[in-house]
Amino acid sequence: MPPLREEEDIRDFPSLGSLESQVIQFFVDGVKVLGLPRSIGEIYGLLFISPDPLSLDDLVEKLGISKGSASQGLRALKTLGAVREIEVEGSRRSYYSASIELKRLVGGFIREQVRPHLESGQSKAGNLLQMAAAEPDPARREFYDARVRQLEYWIGRGRFVLPLLQKVLGQ
Repeated sequence: MPPLREEEDIRDFPSLGSLESQVIQFFVDGVKVLGLPRSIGEIYGLLFISPDPLSLDDLVEKLGISKGSASQGLRALKTLGAVREIEVEGSRRSYYSASIELKRLVGGFIREQVRPHLESGQSKAGNLLQMAAAEPDPARREFYDARVRQLEYWIGRGRFVLPLLQKVLGQ
């Protein structure tokens, strides 16, 4: 049986224990499925398993990533509603903690990633229909038209299901 992931996909985090490293890897695997950068999974994973809020500098040090990557990842995670900023008394730094409410995570992902894709897909499908109608070969035109109409159907179903999903999750 082949390994679940290639060796280069697994990074060492020398300042962290085995449990922390495995939790981080769990979220890295998850964000890869969603097409998001590895650093987003690393940051969220570390914040998720950390009992205390962490600063940007803490993330850079513990994960071995650049300050720019950590800053960009935090910004993306805040936009998704996956992390929140925490005030730490006596400190001027910003600290962060993972949001662990599923409805917030899924809702943020739907709002920021899925819904814009469906909305742009609607206008793209209209353009595709015009292109299909211009196909000179009648058999190909019919085939293209059927496929583009299938895309429109999928987009319509997605636009119908997303609000229901958000409602079920309490968004």
